[in-house]
Amino acid sequence: MALTDAQCRAAKASEKVQKLSDARGLFLQVTPGGSKLWRMNYRWQGKQRTAAFGAYPQVSLATARLRAAELKDKLAAGIDPALKEGATPAPQKPFKDAAREWFNAREATWVSGYANRIWARLQADIFPTIGTKDVSSITPAEILALLREVENRNALEMAKRLRQTLSAIFRFSVANGWATSDPAAPLAGALKSPPRQKHRAALKEGQLKEYFAALDAYSGDPATALGLRIIAHTFVRSSELRLATWDEFEGDTWRIPAEKMKMRKEHIVPLSSQVQDMFKELKELACGLKWVLPGQSGHKPISENTLIYGLYRMGYHSRASVHGFRSTASTILNESGLWRADAIERQLAHVPANEVRSAYNAALYLEERRRMMQWYSDFLDNKVKG
Repeated sequence: MALTDAQCRAAKASEKVQKLSDARGLFLQVTPGGSKLWRMNYRWQGKQRTAAFGAYPQVSLATARLRAAELKDKLAAGIDPALKEGATPAPQKPFKDAAREWFNAREATWVSGYANRIWARLQADIFPTIGTKDVSSITPAEILALLREVENRNALEMAKRLRQTLSAIFRFSVANGWATSDPAAPLAGALKSPPRQKHRAALKEGQLKEYFAALDAYSGDPATALGLRIIAHTFVRSSELRLATWDEFEGDTWRIPAEKMKMRKEHIVPLSSQVQDMFKELKELACGLKWVLPGQSGHKPISENTLIYGLYRMGYHSRASVHGFRSTASTILNESGLWRADAIERQLAHVPANEVRSAYNAALYLEERRRMMQWYSDFLDNKVKG
């Protein structure tokens, strides 16, 4: 029921704040001190706000209603009621545009596969719902609803990574003046915890003799067997070997270009004498093709699954993984006590957090790494013989 002027005059102070409601969301707030204040709650771009129209009786009931009507008209016209007369409203930035600018600013630091996954996640799970919304108007509740949909697919790890991506986009938007806060930040503790991640299967030192015996007896493509042997000796990532071309090799050095590396930094792999012989065999099998491990057509490298399927064929399904040879090498090299941890980490192409933005020297500890790689190949050969 609408207020009357008599009710406004008769309103008395009490111990608690009173709220006398009128039409259109307008109300008279009576404070314990006796003040009578005109207020109106409304929502702008998804956020709750309260407008103040002055005190009664200086501002009459009729005048307060007129101001409430004017505020409603501004909302209907898409005008921010809190914007001062004559002021220019802040330009709106659709979330998708903000995300694109953030993506373009970061893309050069990522490998193409990772960049493609980031954008695909946004296109599939985010843009259809909030892509056209002003980035400054998006609320934590809206973000949480989107992440809950991802969680409902049982993609808990995906939801976690998506929140991190969204948070990065909102922080970028704040820095550029398109938004004032990061609505994804407070949601870290609201997401479901994914189950403990299982590490990729890796062979222990005592299992190497059996593995290499199985590799010697491998009846599949000899190039695949050589690829698996090279991975064990060099502990590079499978993609780095799979995408390798012959122009990356010079003598006892394999120089992997930055665009093929996870961290977008050039990486040098010193080649032991054993590994050099393996690559010579591969070059004969490649028959002049540019790829170190060419696929069946010869125009592309082997598929992503070729090496792992080779392990399966050897009977190592769930017992070993291609990536696991990095863990095997790291453990053996560190436990040997012969090599500095920094040299081992650099050979694994692990970039310390404090070096991500600094100049990266691909040749750091190179002489020690050359000795280490030869020692490791000799170590593996002795394991086979032993």
